[in-house]
Amino acid sequence: MALERELIECRRCPRLVAWREQVARERRRAFAQQRYWGRPVPGFGDPRARLLVMGLAPAAHGANRTGRMFTGDRSGDFLFAALARAGLANQAESVARDDGLRLDGVWVSAAVRCAPPRNRPTPIEQKRCAPWSARELELLTHVRVVVCLGALAWQAALQLLSRREQSPPVSRAPPRPRFTHGAELMGDRYTLLGCYHPSQQNTFTGVLTETMIDAVFARAKALGAHSKPRAAHRGGKRTASAARR
Repeated sequence: MALERELIECRRCPRLVAWREQVARERRRAFAQQRYWGRPVPGFGDPRARLLVMGLAPAAHGANRTGRMFTGDRSGDFLFAALARAGLANQAESVARDDGLRLDGVWVSAAVRCAPPRNRPTPIEQKRCAPWSARELELLTHVRVVVCLGALAWQAALQLLSRREQSPPVSRAPPRPRFTHGAELMGDRYTLLGCYHPSQQNTFTGVLTETMIDAVFARAKALGAHSKPRAAHRGGKRTASAARR
């Protein structure tokens, strides 16, 4: 697809380009014999998804290695196990792009598409990456619920969706709700749900448990099932391009 081809060639952020390529050259010992992706990572999943899962950014030795979001790391293990329990994935593991994983009704993406040093993209890097998410969402015309994994994804989704919800834009935006696990914000077109990020720091310490993430996806499925698809937002196009992903 055209968007994906453009995305993987992106070099807008010199710091991120340098880091992702350095990691791909030096590699971790456990993956020394593997060829790293080392480029921006596109989203993937069901093009008719009602649910969009937005993470922070590719992990240096996870998605930056495998070329697929949340694939090949512990965060992905936790996330896809939850999606499988929710009936949104056909298997609980995501280890490689050719591992047979299929998502049903869900699309997985991230606020930033390149692996950042220390998992901390700068505000300008986030801003430069935002148009990719905007263009992706234009193609995902059935999405009605966005699950934000962490505070950065929550803020990125608020900025992204506020522009699409408002037509015409308002001069004075309402205050933005703070991120917390289980936060819920319902707009005219989309509903945002907050979920702690499934990082090892959160899952190993019990900050995020299976019960907690399962409750979020149960709520997301319920909201998605009761929402009705609408025509593409003004300025977008309803085409077959999304279905060809």
